[in-house]
Amino acid sequence: MTAAVPTLPPAREIPSSFVGSVKSWWAAGEKDSAASEERLLRKLPFFQSDSWQRTDPSQPIIATSSRVTLSPKRHINTLSILPVSPRATSTSKPSPAVLLHGYGAGLGFFFRNFPTLGSWVAKSGSALYALDWLGMGRSSRPPFTITARRTDTEARVHQAESFFVDSLEEWRAAMGLERMTLIGHSLGAYFSVVYALRYPQHVDRLILLSPAGVPRGESASSPAQELTDDQRDMSSSNGSKNGNGVVKTPSRQEVKALEEETKKKKREQTRTQKLFTYLWEEGFSPFQVVRTLSVFGPLLVGKYSSRRFSSLTEEETRDMNDYILNITLAKGSGEYCISHILAPFAQARLPLVDRISAFKGPVTFVYGDHDWMDPVGGLESVEKLREAGNNQAQFYIIKNAGHHVYLDNAKAVNDLLYKELR
Repeated sequence: MTAAVPTLPPAREIPSSFVGSVKSWWAAGEKDSAASEERLLRKLPFFQSDSWQRTDPSQPIIATSSRVTLSPKRHINTLSILPVSPRATSTSKPSPAVLLHGYGAGLGFFFRNFPTLGSWVAKSGSALYALDWLGMGRSSRPPFTITARRTDTEARVHQAESFFVDSLEEWRAAMGLERMTLIGHSLGAYFSVVYALRYPQHVDRLILLSPAGVPRGESASSPAQELTDDQRDMSSSNGSKNGNGVVKTPSRQEVKALEEETKKKKREQTRTQKLFTYLWEEGFSPFQVVRTLSVFGPLLVGKYSSRRFSSLTEEETRDMNDYILNITLAKGSGEYCISHILAPFAQARLPLVDRISAFKGPVTFVYGDHDWMDPVGGLESVEKLREAGNNQAQFYIIKNAGHHVYLDNAKAVNDLLYKELR
């Protein structure tokens, strides 16, 4: 289990002015990182650790945190949500679901999705696992190196992808899982597809939340929006077609309208945002900025947290800020993959739209109606899957949501996940 945290210190406030030493705001290492993650997980009535008992012992499920060892110096941080009383093996029981975060994030980002996913575990008798990718979150941070020549695109992409998907395969084997449903967000969705193409015998279905790297050609996407989007700008959407914020199988015209909104935002980028986008896509990690800004690093993270996750309560925002700060300050590793997978201007070097039709199982694409990911690539992927004989491909738009669709409109996404996980 995660190292015990007998008494969790309160999350640090986002200061309006900076007084005192740098150390009072700087992360102290694994202990602070573990505490910031557990603070989010303790919001779940079925979470339990060495120092924290479930607040609702009547729950038929239990969530625990652990490190799954891949090798002596490599491990995957894992949250497991399991039935308290496992059912007898049944052929009708769905495969375990594995939740995979996006670029530079961590499993704690899904704290508002775990209650519904826990209900699915209780009903199905299956299991839910949320992971931190190797080199991100609270998993180990080995050096990220690419030996392929810069001009050898296929080799560069393959090596960058292998860092993640091979470690996921090691984790699966260590956990003794035969088949899985992969639920990935953004870059985590990209790697979920790559894993499914390499190891199709271990994947039942894919649920892709605002997937990265899908369309070919120059994308309307702008990575700078990952840090500059304001959730308050997403409140202008009108209602929903199904009454729960979900629009199933929108028309191509509706998808094109979303793409035009994304293009407009890209055109309106400031010079600073354009420079940031260029540096990011050329291999400069945005997290280096926080690590090198001394006392201003926490202030930058705090500004991002309060703007981007404005739908959270004050306490949730404070806890998310502390969590993001801690995982951001950890040693740089997997984050350096981005320039090998995406060319300048967010163009995928090996677009998923040209590869995904080889997968034969169910695939669900989910985008926010204010998403900076280009939804046209997802729609074209669904069409290619169906042309290849796979009629189990679906496409959804979530109202009042941006790139962090699972958190921007958690209820709509939770309802959709519960329905799709069958």
